[in-house]
Amino acid sequence: MNKEQWLIIGAFFCTYVVWGSTYLANYWAIETIPVFGMAGFRFLAAGTILYLLSFFVGDKERPTLRQWKNAGIIGFLFLTIGVGAVVWAQQWVPTSTTALLISFQPLVVMTMMWVLLDNRPPARAFIGAAISIGGMALLINQPASLGEGGGGKGIFGILAGLLCWGLGMTISSRLDMGKNRFRTSAMQMLVGGTLLLIFSASLGEWAGWSPGQMTARSFFAWAFLVVFGSVVAYTAFNYLLVKVTPDKASTSTYVNPVVAVLLGAWLNKEAISTQTLVAGAVLLTGVWFINTARRVKPTVAPLDGVMKRKGG
Repeated sequence: MNKEQWLIIGAFFCTYVVWGSTYLANYWAIETIPVFGMAGFRFLAAGTILYLLSFFVGDKERPTLRQWKNAGIIGFLFLTIGVGAVVWAQQWVPTSTTALLISFQPLVVMTMMWVLLDNRPPARAFIGAAISIGGMALLINQPASLGEGGGGKGIFGILAGLLCWGLGMTISSRLDMGKNRFRTSAMQMLVGGTLLLIFSASLGEWAGWSPGQMTARSFFAWAFLVVFGSVVAYTAFNYLLVKVTPDKASTSTYVNPVVAVLLGAWLNKEAISTQTLVAGAVLLTGVWFINTARRVKPTVAPLDGVMKRKGG
C-alpha cells in the first residue's frame, strides 16, 4: 500500500476508535463543567492549536473571506449544533444509547446525497444500511434506560445534531475552505466554538460556577476531548471527507457505538449483554457492505460555483 492508503486507514482508525471514546469523555466532562461552555472552550482550544500548526504544515496561503464563511457554515452544522446538541443530550441519555442513536447517520447521509445531489447510492450500500438498521433494532430492543426526567428532549437533541451533521457531511466537500486541512479544521472549530460560547453566555451557564467545582476527572476528560477528540480525530475526519465519499466517512457512526458500549462497561460500569455483542457484529457487517460499495461520482459543480453563477 502507498502512503495515502495508510493515511486513509489511520484516519478511519481515529474516527472509529477515538470518536467512540468521546461519548464517555463528554459524559465525564459535563459532570462538573457547564455543557455548552465545555464544548465551546474545547473547540476554541483545539482550533487555536490547529491554526498555529497550519503555519508550519501544508499550504501557507491566507484564507479568504469566502473560505472563512464556508468554514463557518460547516463549523456551525458540525460543532455548534451537531456536537453541542449531542453533548447537551448526554445529561439525560446514557453514553452507549447516544452512540447507538447516532448510528443512523450513514443512512441520513446517503439519503441527503440522493435527494440533494442526485447521487443515488448503489444497491450494495442499501444492503449495508438495511443490515446496520437490523443491528440497531437488536441494540435498541433491550431494557436500557434513557435516563430520568429528560429522555425525550435528549433524544430530540441527538436527532437535531444527527441531521445537521449529515447535512454538513453532504455539502462540505463541495465548499471551498482552502487547501490546508489543518487550517480548514481550525477555522471550523474557531467559528463553531465561538458560537457555542456565545450561546453558553446567553443561557447564563457560568452564573454561580467556579473552577473549584471542576473535578480532576472532568478536566482530564476535557483535555482528552481537545487533543484526541478534536485535534487528532476531527482532522482525520476532514481528511476522509476529501479522500472518500461522505457515506463511507460516516460509517464511523456504526463502529462508535461498539467502542462506546465496551468503554462504558469497562470504565463506567454500564451493563453489556450478549445481545449487544451480537448487534455490534451485525453493525460491523453493515459497515463492510457500505465500505465496499462502488459509487459512480456525479458531475456536480461545487456549491461555491453554483452560488457565484446565481449571484450569491
